[in-house]
Amino acid sequence: MFSWLAQTLWPSECAACRKPSADGNPYFCEACWTRLPRLAAPWCACCGAPFAAAAATSHSPDHRCADCREREPSFDLARAALAYDGPAADAIHLFKYQRRRALARPLSRLLSPCLEEVGAVDGVVPVPLHPDRLREREFNQALALAQALCRQTGWPLWWDQLERTRPTTPQVGLDAAGRRRNVRGAFVVARPARVEGRCVALVDDVLTTGSTVNECARALKAAGASRVVVLAVARQLR
Repeated sequence: MFSWLAQTLWPSECAACRKPSADGNPYFCEACWTRLPRLAAPWCACCGAPFAAAAATSHSPDHRCADCREREPSFDLARAALAYDGPAADAIHLFKYQRRRALARPLSRLLSPCLEEVGAVDGVVPVPLHPDRLREREFNQALALAQALCRQTGWPLWWDQLERTRPTTPQVGLDAAGRRRNVRGAFVVARPARVEGRCVALVDDVLTTGSTVNECARALKAAGASRVVVLAVARQLR
């Protein structure tokens, strides 16, 4: 309510072009927001990595990328709304590192085109932070996104289902193999009975190699989850 009142009385500037920001989005104008680099098919049937040409799926709609064929993911489906580039990266940086929490709602709404493909979900689980990192950052951006998504969809929020059992070094700067080693065994399901036989939506802000969400999905599947779908605002393109 305070953010809404502040935006009404003292409109802020768009972080990209410095024009007045839009209603409902205190940090970006409507023109810049509509120009965000959105992702669309054709993409990998599993992880959602975009293909360069439609021919990749013209004869095989379930075609998977080389990474998914080489290493079977623990999740069943992953989709991201944006390419992590330009104003999209600026928006997530503001949200994640400068704690512009009012961006949670507009960012979560970008996931709307992905929801039809995801289908019915029993509960939403955010990728957790270790308590040490949470104290340092003061909020979990994945939880804020999951809360906004649940308000939008009516899905239950299982905010405390997944726990990070040990601190991990930041994934930035690590290669794919290093990222997998870094998060291996770092997550545990607090109450397996709740996820057993259920479809879980795992929410995060950015997919890079997918190592973190894959390890989270592995823990959820080990606890009995029947299906794990990953929803991320953006993904890093190679």
